[in-house]
Amino acid sequence: MRILLVSQMYPGPEDPDLGVFVAQLERELAARGHEIERAVLDRRSGGKLRFFFLAREARRKARRSHPDVVYAHFLVPAGLIGALASKAPLVVTAHGQDVRNIGAKPGLRTLTRWTIKRAGAVIAVSGFLARELETKLPQAHGKISVIDCGVDLERFQPRDQAAARAELAWEGESPLFLCVGSLTERKNVVRLARAFSRLERGSLVFLGDGPLRGELEVVSGVRVLGRVPHELVPTWLAACDVLCQPSLVEPFGQAPLEAMACGRPVVATRLGGPPEFVPPGAGVLVDPIDEDALVRALESAAALPRPNEAGREAALKHGVAAQAEKIERVLEQAVARRAEG
Repeated sequence: MRILLVSQMYPGPEDPDLGVFVAQLERELAARGHEIERAVLDRRSGGKLRFFFLAREARRKARRSHPDVVYAHFLVPAGLIGALASKAPLVVTAHGQDVRNIGAKPGLRTLTRWTIKRAGAVIAVSGFLARELETKLPQAHGKISVIDCGVDLERFQPRDQAAARAELAWEGESPLFLCVGSLTERKNVVRLARAFSRLERGSLVFLGDGPLRGELEVVSGVRVLGRVPHELVPTWLAACDVLCQPSLVEPFGQAPLEAMACGRPVVATRLGGPPEFVPPGAGVLVDPIDEDALVRALESAAALPRPNEAGREAALKHGVAAQAEKIERVLEQAVARRAEG
């Protein structure tokens, strides 16, 4: 198939960690023999004007490549842009914020409803997100497949912890708790830092940046390293004892899945996608607003085996190659339905 990939998140020179999950799926689809033309935003900067440039690029690429199908990531604006760029069948993946925005921002419900109506198929990264989308827009019912973006099982695999720590020159106190992601209220990072401080042992490292950075940097035992190249994330996961993502809500939970693939136990929120793939023995699911429960979860997860075979085994079911194959079938079905009339 000739695929036009449209995404408002994609790794670039300024932001190599942006939308890595989109790029890895693209590589797998290309490896399966598909021709992919790309219209993407590979930077966080630029304000809303960058969406105008994305729309112009998508239109230009569509005219040049004559795609069999448009595959967009995020309902609005990328899905909307993909729908307007080409008359080819549209398949769009919902990731989370695009669903939460429905009804929260003026006009987005109407734009998202139109995008879904135009789409031949919609992919949600979790059953939780699919149910939320159907509740907000019943028109999506019957169009949704649940397929997450998967994990690169070669890049994320069990490694020797001591070697990983030596590579990073890490000499902090154990156990090492790691949190990967934006330092925002939704990620619940301040409550995580408070819970960690109550343990009175170990270290907590944040890989990410955001408005709450200042509140975290003053907590004893906490280090905030900011955004790091995505190539370093597997090494940090190998070095840590527990990956923590107790978000207030998590549409899927890419970081816990990657940690599990590395054989590391996780602490993850029970609100959202993680309950769908974190089995007993691989980590602890926690009520994100219960700080006492979070303290207990950190203690329990630190006592789990490392390498964690239960986590690795569960992650094997979510390999990116297998997920790309599922997406390929959705794309092919959208093309076939259009051909049938």
